[in-house]
Amino acid sequence: MSTDPMDEHRSTLTAALRACRTRESWTAYPEDTASHPNGESGKAAGKAWLADRLGSRFPLEHPGNWRVQQDEVSPYTGLPLGISYPAAEPEALFAAAHRAWPAWRQADPQTRVDVCLEICEQLYLRNFELAYAAMHTAGQSFGMSWAGSGTNAIDRGIEAIALAHAAMERVPRSAVWSRAFGTHQVTLDKRYRLVPRGIAVVIACASFPAWNVYPALFASLATGNPVILKPHPTSVLQMAEAVRICRTTLAEAGFSPDLVGLSLDTVAEPVAKRLISHPGTRIVDFTGSAAFGSWVEANAHPAIAYTETSGANSVLIESLSDPDAQLRAIAGSLCLFSAQMCTSPQNIYVPRGGIRTADGEMTPDEFADALAAAVQAVSTVPRRAAAVMATVQSPHTLDLLNRVRDQAAEKGRVVLEPAPYEHPEYPGARTSGPLLARLDIADHDLYGRERFGPVAFVITADDADRALEQATRDAREQGAITAFAYSADEGYLDRAEAAYALAGAALTSNLSGPMPLNFSAAYSDYHVTGLNPAGNASLTDDSFVTGRFRITQSRRPVATG
Repeated sequence: MSTDPMDEHRSTLTAALRACRTRESWTAYPEDTASHPNGESGKAAGKAWLADRLGSRFPLEHPGNWRVQQDEVSPYTGLPLGISYPAAEPEALFAAAHRAWPAWRQADPQTRVDVCLEICEQLYLRNFELAYAAMHTAGQSFGMSWAGSGTNAIDRGIEAIALAHAAMERVPRSAVWSRAFGTHQVTLDKRYRLVPRGIAVVIACASFPAWNVYPALFASLATGNPVILKPHPTSVLQMAEAVRICRTTLAEAGFSPDLVGLSLDTVAEPVAKRLISHPGTRIVDFTGSAAFGSWVEANAHPAIAYTETSGANSVLIESLSDPDAQLRAIAGSLCLFSAQMCTSPQNIYVPRGGIRTADGEMTPDEFADALAAAVQAVSTVPRRAAAVMATVQSPHTLDLLNRVRDQAAEKGRVVLEPAPYEHPEYPGARTSGPLLARLDIADHDLYGRERFGPVAFVITADDADRALEQATRDAREQGAITAFAYSADEGYLDRAEAAYALAGAALTSNLSGPMPLNFSAAYSDYHVTGLNPAGNASLTDDSFVTGRFRITQSRRPVATG
C-alpha cells in the first residue's frame, strides 16, 4: 500500500460520491474478466487456487482451533470441500476485537476510509479466487459469482464507504459559538467527536453472502467499528477469503488484523444467537430467513440491528404490448440462479377474464403455458441452463419444491414440473428447473409467503386492481422487496407505483430485453426499504451508516486577553 492510500483511491471515492448523488450508472470495477489485471489467465489461476484449498487448512492467522467445516459441500460436485478453518469461541473473538479497537476508533475517519477502499481493491484483485469460492459454496454460475458476488458486491461496499465518508464529513470538528446573555457575551469553543458504536456482528446468508456482507462490513469499518463476520456454515470459503484479505490489508496499514474476525458454526450447533446476545455486540447486520430476522429485531437490543429477510415478490399482468419479449423477461427472472435471490419474483397475477395483448386476448391458461415454454427454453438447454440457473444451493430447497408441488397439484394445476437439468461440466450438480403452478387468488395459504427457490405461481384474480390490492397487502403484511408490472394503461401503472410505495416494495414496469428484471444497481437502486417485513434496513441510504457512530461534544469558554 502506498504511504498515502488516498492518493490512489481519491478518484474512486469522488466518483462514488457523485454517483450516489446523481444516481447515474457507474462502477468502480468492470464486469468483464478480460479487463482484470490478471486477464483471462486469472480464471485458470482461480480454479487452481480452489483445488489447492480443498482438503487443506485455510491460510488464515486467526484465533481458534482448526476444524474441518463438515457442512461445506459443493453444489456442483456433491463432494465436501474438506477445508479446515480456525474456529474461535465468541469470547475470544470479542476479546481480540476489543484489543484491536482503540487505534482504529482513534484514527482519522479519512484514514479508515482509505484503508477500506484499499481492501476493496484487494478484493477485486482476488476476484477470480473469490468467484470460484462462491461457485462451490453458494452454487452460483461463474459469471454470477464474478459479477454479482464480485464486482457488483464490491460496488455495494464502496457505496457504503462513500456514504459513511459523507455522513462523517457533515459533522464539523469544532465551532466557536457566541451569544449575549443580558449584558454579557458568552463565547464557547465547542468540539465534536465521532464515536463508533462498537463491535459489529455480520451474519451472512448461504446463497448470496457477499452482496449483503460487503456493505455491512464496510459501513461498520469505515465508521470505526470492529467486525465479527459469521458466514453460513454451508457457505464459508468466500467469506473466509474476504476476511483474510481484510486482515492482511489492515495489518499492512499498521492496524491490528483482529479488527475483522471470522466466527464459524455448524448446522447442528449454530452460534448466531450467542453472538447477537453477547454484551459486547453493538451492531448486528443479518441476512436470512424472516423467522430469524424477527428474532434478531426483537432481541438485538442494546445493539442496533439492520436486517434483510424474505418476501413474496409479485408480478402484475394487466396487459402485454409485446408478449413474447415480456414473457421471456419474466421467464429469465424465474430461472436466474434458480430464483434463489431475494429479488426473484414468485406470484404472477393475471386477470381471470383474460389478458389484453397486441394480438388479442390471452387466457390465463394460455399465459401460463406460454410462460412455461419460455422457461423451458432456458431450463432444458444444458449450457444455457448452466449459465443462467447454475445450481440449487441447499438440498432442503429440493425438499420444499416437492412439498409445494404436491400442494399445488391439490389446489390448482401444475403447469411445469420442477425437473433437473444435466450440467455440461459437473454431471453431479444439484439442479432444478422452476416449478410453475396455476392457482386462484383464494389459495392464499399456498402463495401468501415466500417459497425460497425456483417456485412460481400464476394466480387468477377478478381483475388487475384486485390483483394489485392483494399483492400490496401481502407486501405490507408478509414482506416484499421487488415488484413488477406490465400494462399499456399509464393510469394503472401510476396506481401500482403509489400502492407499492406505501407497501415498501420497489416497482419495475414494462421491462423486457437484456437486463434481468431483478438486477439492482449499486449507487442508483435502493435495495429494501425497511417499510415491510422483508427487512428494516436499506442498501444503502443514510440510515444504513449514520447509526453506526454517534456524536459527542465538549464546551469551553474561549480564553480572552
